[in-house]
Amino acid sequence: MAKKILVIDDEELITKSLLKLLDKEGYNTSIARSGEEAVNRVKESDFDLIICDIRMPEMDGIEMIKKIRSHLKKMSKKPIPEVLITGYADKEKYEEAMGLKVADYIYKPFDMLDFLRVVKKQLDN
Repeated sequence: MAKKILVIDDEELITKSLLKLLDKEGYNTSIARSGEEAVNRVKESDFDLIICDIRMPEMDGIEMIKKIRSHLKKMSKKPIPEVLITGYADKEKYEEAMGLKVADYIYKPFDMLDFLRVVKKQLDN
């Protein structure tokens, strides 16, 4: 059975590119364009990996991760590894993400092969 990945980013070009890449690799990929939409998707379905942009309007990736983790804990579900992606070198957000012990942190633009290695590593754990 294909691993299920949720990709969250408000930039359509990013989500379309990652959807195409991950689907080509045989993953079952879903898209959310906002933190709120992502939280709702996690409430509706199980995922093996979350790939999320940090900077998004309304709810950033850090806040979204906290809400998803809270929901999973409340429902007694296992945690989902999160890979954060960002185009901004924001030391404060990086430290906050590391404090949450996210699975990985990748800067845009990233090499697609390196990105796929990170995805595979997280799904193989």
